[in-house]
Amino acid sequence: MKRSAIKRRPLADTVLDSLEAEDKEYRELDGSNLYFRVKPDGGKSWQLRYKNSAKKWAWLGLGGYPEVSGSLARKRAAEHREQISNGIDPQEQKRAAKVAAERAAERLFRVAAESWYDAKCQQGLAQSSLDKIRTYLDADILPELGDRQLDDISRTDCARLQMRIEDRGALNVAKKVRGWLNDIFGYAIAKGLTENDPASRLKSIAKPAPTPQQYPHLLEPELPDFIKALRRSNSRMIPRTAAWLCLWTASRPGMVRFAEWKEFDLDAALWTVPAAKMKMRRDQLIPLPRQAVEALREVQAMTGRTRWVFPGTGPKNPVISENTIGKVYALVGYKGRLVGHGTRHTASTLLNEHDFDGDLVEAQLAHKEEGTAGIYNQAAYLRQRREMMQWYADHLDALGDGRVLPSVGHRRLQ
Repeated sequence: MKRSAIKRRPLADTVLDSLEAEDKEYRELDGSNLYFRVKPDGGKSWQLRYKNSAKKWAWLGLGGYPEVSGSLARKRAAEHREQISNGIDPQEQKRAAKVAAERAAERLFRVAAESWYDAKCQQGLAQSSLDKIRTYLDADILPELGDRQLDDISRTDCARLQMRIEDRGALNVAKKVRGWLNDIFGYAIAKGLTENDPASRLKSIAKPAPTPQQYPHLLEPELPDFIKALRRSNSRMIPRTAAWLCLWTASRPGMVRFAEWKEFDLDAALWTVPAAKMKMRRDQLIPLPRQAVEALREVQAMTGRTRWVFPGTGPKNPVISENTIGKVYALVGYKGRLVGHGTRHTASTLLNEHDFDGDLVEAQLAHKEEGTAGIYNQAAYLRQRREMMQWYADHLDALGDGRVLPSVGHRRLQ
């Protein structure tokens, strides 16, 4: 209907439904400064005209029609008129409420935790470490504390989170979560989001961490039979070569699994693992013994056109699984006796027993930053380590052949 046909106020529901749009927006008075607005596109809504705190006329939106019916709009208008009569400007109150809500959102633990995690991502932390943080943020920390205000989280809340993780036997996880909670609250304090640090004393009530257990590994007297068994392995070339590469280089299984062809210079017999993948925060140069280069060239013929040296199956499994390398060892009779990470213990023990310099061994294993090895650049001891790891690969061959390998010329740093 045309607005010229309106007969009475307040506006009847039939009028509200049928009012036609015009070329320009218009408002029709419903009563007591409550207006019904009609836009050229047909949109309809309610507005209250009032004098604001500056004593100037202003419009206050009360909602769209038909979501806000005539009766509801009149009720809302009456409530706002009462506020206005008491000196409260509804617009200012609305803005203040919005600011308060935004400030409250900034002070949610979830927001602070995500901001802290983003900062960690910018610090060059190894992807494996970031993945671990992400996993336990999503699985434990955020479900418990995420939707709480930072100032509302108590020591009891943090202690309860720690206890729940401990109760499932994940004491090492509880230790890491405790450290991350400390970091998150410290970050929030530094950002001025809270003065509250309820995670600062959790260590005092934490269950003691279990005694570290060594990964299953082999000692030198056990290696001859193992090498013979591994040579007879019926596993496919890709997992079998990954298992050998762990053995020849004493590298972490995760580094082997996620190895990319761009990291290898087979002509130079060198594998450069970028800092982003390393716990050491610097590139790790891994010399490749002759045996590893030969095996990798065979694999390159199969996977050299792909990103990954040891690809998995399908988009959800870009590389071989974390159990694949251990399975190769298990299938040749060494289940429970050797796992991928255990090859590092085997190499460390054997090389130290054969009197190789401890700094050489530590540099190869990329174990630590402190000490002599830690102050060298990314090429630390490359020449000496190249000789050491070639001796090691040759020694493994000799053990498998029942031979005794001659000693090398030097084993101490010079």
